[in-house]
Amino acid sequence: MTPITVFGAGSWGTALALVLARNGHDLLLWGHQRDHMAALLRSRTNERYLPGIHFPENLRVTHDLGLAASHASLWLIAVPSHAFRSQISQLKPLFTPGTRVAWATKGLELESGLPLHQVVAEQLGTETPAAVLSGPTFAGEVAQGQPTAITVASRSKVFADDLIRLFHNPKFRAYTSPDVMGVELGGAIKNVLAIAAGMADGLGYGANARAALITRGLAEMIRLGTTLGGKPETLMGLSGVGDLILTSTDNQSRNRRFGVGLGRGLDPGSVIQSIGQEIEGIPTARIVYQLAKRHRIDMPITEQIYRILYEGLPPREAVNNLLLREPKPEAHPLKPYSAGTPE
Repeated sequence: MTPITVFGAGSWGTALALVLARNGHDLLLWGHQRDHMAALLRSRTNERYLPGIHFPENLRVTHDLGLAASHASLWLIAVPSHAFRSQISQLKPLFTPGTRVAWATKGLELESGLPLHQVVAEQLGTETPAAVLSGPTFAGEVAQGQPTAITVASRSKVFADDLIRLFHNPKFRAYTSPDVMGVELGGAIKNVLAIAAGMADGLGYGANARAALITRGLAEMIRLGTTLGGKPETLMGLSGVGDLILTSTDNQSRNRRFGVGLGRGLDPGSVIQSIGQEIEGIPTARIVYQLAKRHRIDMPITEQIYRILYEGLPPREAVNNLLLREPKPEAHPLKPYSAGTPE
């Protein structure tokens, strides 16, 4: 039994803790809300996020950060992106040589726009073994033990292989990749594009429009991702197009449901309240839009979502803006992208 601590007792952190515990490992799940963790301890379920799914005996819970940090030399962080740096900062004084850090957070740092592996390197040092888990995964299906595949990206092949061994079972398949940047960018950008796909459905457009948005959105993801150092084959894999398809087509996706609400003309605040969980695509839209402008990359779908969220553009007008763009050849998304020559 390998001791592992999961930081973050939301739906995703709990689901990953369940996978690892069912694989026979010694799991400690930490959460920052004392009352929430007390409820988990009493019921042995996470009724707020994953109701009805009971914890194995080897999955314990705590609100004590020091206890959680000292429990294991393998930390898995699954908090929202806006809380990621704060979580790492809290853990930094408890960090000891030999500790390895993985995270399942999807997104970019809100203030700086940095990918999260750079935040880890800044806080814990570049020599710390680090890895990111991403891919087409809904927490509820993972917790139920339904078939799932993910990508584990790390510059350390040894660490990636160890994580594969810890997670792998007949219902949970993991693949390794050295492309940390590509995996992180795919997991972030797809949230913005899922809002767009949901919005089109909310406006009453059909499957044709959804397929076009997903395909052209993938082209935007590849253009930005490869410019920032990701590899096209990564963005065409599980953590890129796989996650994009998942979150753009199924209403388990919070970002898609938010987009549907926008398309139906609902107040964004009321949609956020009704969903009741983090919608990563909202802040990510601002960051990705700014990155596109900085690197002179044409990302029209992202730009329209940004304008809806931050400039009050009506969704139907945004769709018209996309449709009225100048006709042009469909360039292959995998070709090398040159800044200053937008497609």
